[in-house]
Amino acid sequence: MKYVDKRPYADPETAARKLVELAATIDPVQDGRIPIEKINAPFMYQHGSSGPEFGAGIKMAVERGWLELHESGTYVRLIKKETAN
Repeated sequence: MKYVDKRPYADPETAARKLVELAATIDPVQDGRIPIEKINAPFMYQHGSSGPEFGAGIKMAVERGWLELHESGTYVRLIKKETAN
């Protein structure tokens, strides 16, 4: 009998945190834009995630206010939270 290993990014919050971490390492191009493929490729190929895990992670990151996804889906912006002084 063959058992399936637990997928590390099956939890959307874990996936969202990893996507934000990846986005923070990328220099934005214009107006704070980060091309989606700059976080998609490492997330899927270096970290071994799947397309649905990527989608769920992006959705969670947007819902939490960590990333802003352009309506075209071609880029994201990292949202910087202001801290209270």
